[in-house]
Amino acid sequence: MQKREFPLLEYDGAEEAVFSPNDFDLPAVCPEKCVIAFSYDEVEIVARRFHGVKVDSMDTCTAKLPLYVLDVDGEKIGLVCGFLGSAGAAAQLDELIYQGGRKFIVCGAAGSLADAPLGAIVLPNAAVRDEGASFHYLPPSREVAADAEVLCAVEKTLTARGVPYTVGKTWTTDGLYRETAEKVALRRGEGCIVVEMEAAALMAVARFRGAKLGYLLYCGDDMSGAEYDHRGFFEAEALRVQLAELAVACCKNL
Repeated sequence: MQKREFPLLEYDGAEEAVFSPNDFDLPAVCPEKCVIAFSYDEVEIVARRFHGVKVDSMDTCTAKLPLYVLDVDGEKIGLVCGFLGSAGAAAQLDELIYQGGRKFIVCGAAGSLADAPLGAIVLPNAAVRDEGASFHYLPPSREVAADAEVLCAVEKTLTARGVPYTVGKTWTTDGLYRETAEKVALRRGEGCIVVEMEAAALMAVARFRGAKLGYLLYCGDDMSGAEYDHRGFFEAEALRVQLAELAVACCKNL
């Protein structure tokens, strides 16, 4: 590894780090297939609907995120609330992989950079890496591509259910309150149709660890116009429950 002008460019692809999930007493309780949903209340609702059993929890100084095992037509599928932001989400996925997860579907809200209605579903085929965690799992690049095989499986599931969707790029950023007008215009110009905070990191972790991972996003707040419009997406509980249930269906079909 060579020193670079910017630390994020100093990628080290060594498989072993100074410490990793195997240095902690983590139980091997995650099913092979697992859904990560970025909405705590909706995770609880879906867990009850599928008779979920809590088997573990990612406990940190600031959050406790339970891992449930669902019974989906006789198949065990994991369900966990995602850790907000790329760094925490990357660590969580790394731990879930160590605990047995190999195939993941992630779902959550995103800011819309295109003229799309509240609730419109987007399947990311690539993520612009405007965050930090992905650079510790993959060599520097502007984007990370989604897993084409998983994307195809998700498309088949949604098509079979008659659920409309759009495939396109997402912009992953750590700067929640630094999405400036010029940056939005730049990202739209390179094809991004939504913005969120975790996709690039999770795609990178999955690729580094040899896991399969796909994404479903729904358009929440609107950043496509001259003024920001939250569109009341915080109160859109039904949309989030529906998305999480679609994610469970997609995960079952992996």
